[in-house]
Amino acid sequence: MESDLITDVFLPLALAIIMLGMGLSLTIDDFKRVVKFPKAVAIGLVNQLLILPFFGFLIAKGFQLEQEFAVGIMILVACPGGVTSNLLSHLSKGDTALSVTLTAISSLVTIFTVPFIINFGLDYFMASGQQIQLPIAKTMATIFGITLLPISIGMIIRSKSLSFADKMERPVKIASTIFLVIIIAGAIAKNKEVFTNDFITIIVLSTFTLNVLTMVFGFFTSKVFKLNLPQSITISLETGVQNGTTAIFIAATLLANSAMSIPPAIYSLVMFFTSAFVIFKYGKR
Repeated sequence: MESDLITDVFLPLALAIIMLGMGLSLTIDDFKRVVKFPKAVAIGLVNQLLILPFFGFLIAKGFQLEQEFAVGIMILVACPGGVTSNLLSHLSKGDTALSVTLTAISSLVTIFTVPFIINFGLDYFMASGQQIQLPIAKTMATIFGITLLPISIGMIIRSKSLSFADKMERPVKIASTIFLVIIIAGAIAKNKEVFTNDFITIIVLSTFTLNVLTMVFGFFTSKVFKLNLPQSITISLETGVQNGTTAIFIAATLLANSAMSIPPAIYSLVMFFTSAFVIFKYGKR
């Protein structure tokens, strides 16, 4: 299979199906909860949209990552949230409604923030003469087409036929999981030479540090602002669980740089191990 067929056809199609599955579980009330839980939603969004990119920049710079891997980190932190965080929040007995609300709102907001964060990373980390720019208008339109549009279609389907949406939700989630595994495996396989040198150690360490740091910070800030335990668990996961699928798509398809997809792929594996600890600790309540 041609690599451009994977990145130009399969990857965006898989991402659209994943987002469609997310839409099947969303309603307008999920967006209205910002009024019901303003403090929790505000803390979660600040962590996702401001603190997370800041930590990503510090990690990329502090670990002195190779320029493409550093940009890969910035792409990752520009894509917070995702359907995975909703499932993990549910399994950890967090506030699932809050998790869905944060995912819904961040999916909307990041259409506008993603190009600017990534372009900052490209400008800062890429060497002079190798700098490239992510076209803002095209990127926003593309992200809308493969994320917000499928989510909207899923929400419309749910509003028109709740029973059909409930029936389709499980198969689509299974398909989404399979696609996610294939995407991560493909990103790793395409850059298998990275795993034969010292680069892999520093990438694993940097992504693990980023994941643990953001999850701990999310939980800490929730406690500082006196949120309850389920809300704190959810904000911890929403801060630390990133949408690796979208990040891999941006790196491999929009920027046509497979090396930049390695940090999101490794992070997507790392976050399942740390999330498993959260599930083990709090899911038994």
